[in-house]
Amino acid sequence: MNRLVGKAGVVTGAAGGIGSAAVRAFVAEGAHVGLIDRPGEALDALAAELAGSVTVLPADVTSEAEVAAAFARWGRPADFVYVCAGQQLHHVDGPIAEVSLETWERTIAVNLTGAFLTVKHAMAALCAAASGSLILCGSPTGLTMSGAGNTAYGASKAGMMALARIVAADYAAQGVRANVIVPGTTRTPLITPLLDDEATHAALLAGTPLGRLGTPDDLTGVAVFLASDESRFATAALFPVDGGLTRR
Repeated sequence: MNRLVGKAGVVTGAAGGIGSAAVRAFVAEGAHVGLIDRPGEALDALAAELAGSVTVLPADVTSEAEVAAAFARWGRPADFVYVCAGQQLHHVDGPIAEVSLETWERTIAVNLTGAFLTVKHAMAALCAAASGSLILCGSPTGLTMSGAGNTAYGASKAGMMALARIVAADYAAQGVRANVIVPGTTRTPLITPLLDDEATHAALLAGTPLGRLGTPDDLTGVAVFLASDESRFATAALFPVDGGLTRR
């Protein structure tokens, strides 16, 4: 406990499954956290639960004006920024010849353009911290053949993970580190349509050597590590938390 006392940072997709678990973990370790997400009941409930330890920064990450306004409202250095906002369009994403331009553009808008806009407008706050930690939430679909059938999603995540390496190189002199957490199959609302299908659920489980699917809480330990000074010599790295999925 108390690994983040005196620190403050921002999480996008803060009301989602992985994002909200990270927010709770950061707050439990002593941080003050800015919550970027679209307005709604889930964001309001999280803000009420953690009142006094969070600042609500409502924004759609696909809108540059809204992202810029959110960081202007934050108005302080950011010891860490965790990019969790993501979208996967099940049943319409697929092999490339079957993917519509609309599906591609909607996926890229949130996962890659949203990451770009967040990092762009977070950079001043990260640099102001002098030891800012940028954390991005990647995916095995952008690294391995587990991305088969997920053309738009896998490509968007691959781009996001490449973005982390570029930022790490460009901003090392300003003290900013950039790393990627790579979750395995994690039980969140994002993949509920997949888990509802018995055969798909079984296949996802079979692909995880540890024999179970992940939970958002499985990812919080590495997120806290990367947000803290304990990771001060880690940058441009991938941190798989996937039950062995990418190491088969």
